[in-house]
Amino acid sequence: MTLCDTGPLVALVDEADAHHARCASALGRLPPVPLLTTWPCFTEAMYLLGRRGGLRPQGELWSFVATGLVTLDAPAAGEWERMRDLMAMYEDLPMHLADASPVSAAERLGIERVFTLDRHFHAYRIQGRDAFQVIP
Repeated sequence: MTLCDTGPLVALVDEADAHHARCASALGRLPPVPLLTTWPCFTEAMYLLGRRGGLRPQGELWSFVATGLVTLDAPAAGEWERMRDLMAMYEDLPMHLADASPVSAAERLGIERVFTLDRHFHAYRIQGRDAFQVIP
C-alpha cells in the first residue's frame, strides 16, 4: 500500500498544477491498490482545491474515494499523541499535522512508501529509524 500526502491529491485533480503530469505518471507506476491518505491530508487537499476552483475539483477528489482510488485512514485511539510527539521532534523543519498524520499511520501500519511532493519526507523517519521510499 502507498500512503498519499496532500500534494499529489491536489496535483492529480488540478490539471493546471505544475506537478500534475509528474504525479499522474507516478500514479501509473504504483502498485494497483488504493492510495491511503489521512483525514488531515484529505482536509488540506479539499481546502486547497476549494481555493483553486471550488466545488467541482472538490467533487473530483471525493470521486477518488467513491471509486476506490483513495482510502481514508482513521487514526487509532490515542494516535494524536504520536502525531503531537512527531510535530515536536521535527519542529525545526517544521512538521505540521498533515505531515505528522501519514508518518504516524506509516508507523502503525508498517508502510514505507509515500506519494508526496513534500521534500521533508526525505528527512522524516519511521519509528525514528527507517527512511521513507518517496514517490515520485
